[in-house]
Amino acid sequence: MLKYEKKYWSKGIKYVGGIDEAGRGPLAGPVVASCVILSPEFNVEGINDSKKLTPKKRDKLSKLIKKGAIVVSIGIAHEDEIDKLNILQATFLAMKRAVGNLKINPEHLLIDGPHSNIKLIPTDNIIKGDSKSLTIAAASIIAKVERDRMMCEYSKIYPEYTFDKHKGYGTKAHIDSLEKFKATPIHRKSFRIVKSHL
Repeated sequence: MLKYEKKYWSKGIKYVGGIDEAGRGPLAGPVVASCVILSPEFNVEGINDSKKLTPKKRDKLSKLIKKGAIVVSIGIAHEDEIDKLNILQATFLAMKRAVGNLKINPEHLLIDGPHSNIKLIPTDNIIKGDSKSLTIAAASIIAKVERDRMMCEYSKIYPEYTFDKHKGYGTKAHIDSLEKFKATPIHRKSFRIVKSHL
């Protein structure tokens, strides 16, 4: 899980950032990206692709990552930006914001997925990066925990949608709520199923 990081650390590149996002697929809420920079001394067991971890395990690891990392940041693109730009471009925007919110400038970035549009910093785009790079996996956990927290907050505002349970993904319960109550301000209006229930 440290193959990519060690490649750059061995060249004297100290600040290697990992980027991942959460929330590309849901019908509601923002897309959240995180950027994490770890040191070679970082030692937390159990970090993996956030989708393979339980919510309880993610919460615990998120705290340990924030405590042990050199720096952690998040970037958010909200549903109005998703509707305006499209989900891919909004994801890139969230990633750029995550990099912009770092307190330290990264020298190299490891990014989950086949492409990104970050041009000012050298990058490696790694398919399934959250299962190949510890730094990307750490970012995936931070992004997922932050987005889930936001969706639980939205659930208090729109209790009939039970966002705390499905986090905005297109489950049967969510689609039933959408048909019954119609779209909320946090729904992605450009998504087909939402568009038919405005």
